[in-house]
Amino acid sequence: MLRVSYASAAAPDPTGRANEDYVLAGPSWVVVLDGATPAPGVAPGCRHGVPWLVRTLAGALAPGMDGGDPLPEVLAAAITATMKAHDGSCDLGNPHSPSATVALTRHDGDRLEYLVLCDAAVVLWRRDGSVTVVRDDRLDHLPGGRPYSLELVASTRNRPGGFWVASTCPEAADQALTGAAPVRELRGAALFTDGVTRLADWYGRAWESLAAGAAEPEQLLADVREQELARGVPRGKPHDDATAVWVTFPPG
Repeated sequence: MLRVSYASAAAPDPTGRANEDYVLAGPSWVVVLDGATPAPGVAPGCRHGVPWLVRTLAGALAPGMDGGDPLPEVLAAAITATMKAHDGSCDLGNPHSPSATVALTRHDGDRLEYLVLCDAAVVLWRRDGSVTVVRDDRLDHLPGGRPYSLELVASTRNRPGGFWVASTCPEAADQALTGAAPVRELRGAALFTDGVTRLADWYGRAWESLAAGAAEPEQLLADVREQELARGVPRGKPHDDATAVWVTFPPG
């Protein structure tokens, strides 16, 4: 059994754009998804949109998370099920098809299993005060360096030497970062979308501080907005959807 607390908020936007992050939890597991906002003017070939994708993918993950299959197999099956849910009405060969980053944790006996695909993060806060940060940073290392063109991103998405994301390629699940940690060594675990990891990446917040702060996820989100307004951003969107999840393991 897990105890889960979280906060999730859409980026401040005068148009009222929907939050494209999504959180789903069961008795022993947590799913965090971060949908990729389409670039302006890009036709994704899908009539459903990113909020639909993250809701549908999360729902498809739930049955497998309740079972014992390895997490990459669970994710691959969920991507396949989500592709079928498009029901032939979308162009799944479009390189700009809606996509999502993925962070999963599952409590299995005396272990906490985890999976990370693309730029979400799982942070394991150990009882000795140290942290293990599980991040998939391949999106940060595409050829030529930033700023990336739309053509480069499309041509390297779900390709060897590029980056991997949950979209229309079930094989991407095999490229996820996975592992497990003994629960007895952990104070807890945090799952963050990149709207929160900005605090460490851009604003100098230590990962140990981020892990400790995850017990009050609403405050972490407030800290992100404060820093964005005070210091701006080095690249990309001035604000992003932000989600912080804190997981602990009650005695017994």
